[in-house]
Amino acid sequence: YQRRVHGDPWIPSLMHPLTSLLHRSGTPDRVSFTWGSPSFPISHFQQLVFIGAPGDFADLPSSSFFPADALPVLRALISRVSAPGTDLPLVMNGMLPVDSTAGSVQVVLGALPTSVSRANSPALPHAIMAVLKSYASQSGESLITVYVPSPEYALSVSFAVAASFPAYSAKTLARQSGAVHVEIRSRASSGGASVDYGMIAATADSTRLAAALVDIPTNFLHTGELAAVARDVAAEVGADCEVLAGPTLSRQFGGLWGVGKASPNGPALVVLRSRPVVRSPEDTSPTRTVVLVGKGIVYDTGGLSIKDSANMPGMKRDMGGVAGVLGAFRTMCQRQTSLRVNLVAILCLAENSVGPDSMRPDDVITLFSGKTVEVNNTDAEGRLVLGDGISYAIRTFSPDYIIDMATLTGAQGFATGRKHAAIFCNNEDLERTFVDCGKRSGNLVHALPYCPEFFRRDFTSVVADMKNSASDRANCGSAGAATFISGHMGSYLERGLWVHVDMASPVHDAERATGYGVGLLVDFVSRL
Repeated sequence: YQRRVHGDPWIPSLMHPLTSLLHRSGTPDRVSFTWGSPSFPISHFQQLVFIGAPGDFADLPSSSFFPADALPVLRALISRVSAPGTDLPLVMNGMLPVDSTAGSVQVVLGALPTSVSRANSPALPHAIMAVLKSYASQSGESLITVYVPSPEYALSVSFAVAASFPAYSAKTLARQSGAVHVEIRSRASSGGASVDYGMIAATADSTRLAAALVDIPTNFLHTGELAAVARDVAAEVGADCEVLAGPTLSRQFGGLWGVGKASPNGPALVVLRSRPVVRSPEDTSPTRTVVLVGKGIVYDTGGLSIKDSANMPGMKRDMGGVAGVLGAFRTMCQRQTSLRVNLVAILCLAENSVGPDSMRPDDVITLFSGKTVEVNNTDAEGRLVLGDGISYAIRTFSPDYIIDMATLTGAQGFATGRKHAAIFCNNEDLERTFVDCGKRSGNLVHALPYCPEFFRRDFTSVVADMKNSASDRANCGSAGAATFISGHMGSYLERGLWVHVDMASPVHDAERATGYGVGLLVDFVSRL
């Protein structure tokens, strides 16, 4: 699993993993980020972006940040800002005179919708993202100020900002340098809490890493490359890393091996473990274990049940679950003082390719759980690799929590839409907790019906314990796929806590990855 691209030598993993990866696969990222209150005068910036409710802008002219010459223009812009009459933000922009040396600076006022439904985040991160993607400069020095209802929603700003400044590009045109300063202002205190800029910055950086991994094509990011990135992350944060591959997989992990064996870049199971939690001598409570499991299909042709030309482009994103898990693991290990659990990340890596060794429809394989599966659709591969990864997690780590994340089904978009991931959870309180985590982080989720008895019958096989694809495709396909996974969890479903996150749609916005999943998992794990 050394990294070799077009004959280039292996690069030591002593660099920031994102920097190293982008250096090898495209044009280096030249945008830097600073989080917190600005320490520079207005003349330092080429652009100022303020995003919030219309009333949030009223006090701007009283700030000493703006010179007297800029106030008439600023007041005129503010007077034209009103509450948007639609679900989209209203944007006003103009040029503020600064001084004879610096000239003028562009100012953008993005007024967010004032109506927020109960299933949305009160911080409106997707509206923030819409303003930034359309108006924020990708070069030069810029200051972005975002208003949130309270500090607990600050994490959603990191998601919106990170998704608006993609790190990966293979364009031959040189990228200009940019420096983005982000300030978060809260309209109300939250029990005396303030914005944790350290956590926000770490989460945003890992969200950009996750998005870059999803955006990078498979000719640069095959399974060996992705395993090497995971090793880079482990080295960066001082975590343990183990890679299972080759004969070990072929003997025990029938799902992962069957899916990935046709590719020249073989499958792998990467296991990352955080450093032991440091606790005070007085704290005698047991340390809980949380295992994050990610689906990492670096490319999904569908296998012999091959996708057509309309549905295959974009399948480089089928490792979005691994990207979210890896980004969250990285953030929590960087913020070791916020980590009060034993954290494990399991990355199920494979390329669902076509070749002489491809898994066939009608093959019967045995997963790590010991259950046999009759393959009736090689394009229903994600559940096979997750079945292996999750049963391995249960047997190896006896976790208190298992959260798996995957771009699992196209049916997810039909069930919960483009912005909300679908969750399938065996505990009602945990389900509600994840909905709240989604609103705080901006990584929205909505629950599927947890009713496995309505879906199990769709996977009946006459020759094996189950088939891998449902007979009734109209019977809530996302919940059915999750039910298949649960069939490899045994008695854990009665004694443990499990959340399945299907994020096939929110992993991307149009043709760009969002880095979805990092903030959701960070918010959950940091509150345990």
